[in-house]
Amino acid sequence: MTEESASGDAAAYRERPSPLLRGAVVWTRRSADGPGDARPVLPDGCMDLLWTEGRLFVAGPDTHAYDPGGAAGRYVGVRFYPGTAPAFLGVPADELRDRRVELADLWTAAQARRLVERVDAARDPMAALESLAAERAADAEAPDPLLAHVVRSLAAGRSVAATAAAAGVNARLLHRRSLPAFGYGPKTLGRVLRLQRALALARAGTPYAATAAVAGFADQAHLARDVKELTGLPLTALLGGGFGGG
Repeated sequence: MTEESASGDAAAYRERPSPLLRGAVVWTRRSADGPGDARPVLPDGCMDLLWTEGRLFVAGPDTHAYDPGGAAGRYVGVRFYPGTAPAFLGVPADELRDRRVELADLWTAAQARRLVERVDAARDPMAALESLAAERAADAEAPDPLLAHVVRSLAAGRSVAATAAAAGVNARLLHRRSLPAFGYGPKTLGRVLRLQRALALARAGTPYAATAAVAGFADQAHLARDVKELTGLPLTALLGGGFGGG
């Protein structure tokens, strides 16, 4: 999950790559009371393990923007590289699609409680959450090696057919293996990753027409439709109004 805001305080959110978990990102966010502080969580092909005081829960793969509401507090998360969280959690990603689930509903209540207490007591919750995730991941089964190829290929803008052919599998098999790993098929994953490419370009100041062409959209209108369908907001609103416009 990726948190962006058209109006929120950027200083309230920070992230860093994890040196303990390959491809993962550790992040933290503080929010004050009120809906104006809420940041829409945008689809990115990832799953997160999240902590807020007294609670550990999992954010499944999103197919549309998620509104976290305006509840106050500090949140810390580990954002897993696409396709790697199911092995860590022991749960197929498609069972968690578009859901937020308490860790106690996936593991034993006693185990979840011990982990919550461990992070609650830590002086640095970011480091504590990252450490427990790394410990669990070290004992988990390695992800299917096909998955990294799928992510790299689709992130580069290649089609599902080309991705499947390069992996030596047919499109149907690729779809079947993608569901438990990513939560949806490669076509949806490719669409989500294309959205993230477009947002990165637009945030860097690339005009919208050029953003659409480089990111792999048919035209600027296609970009606008996809952004609205996946996030519920126009691109200008996601970027704070006018940023990267063209």
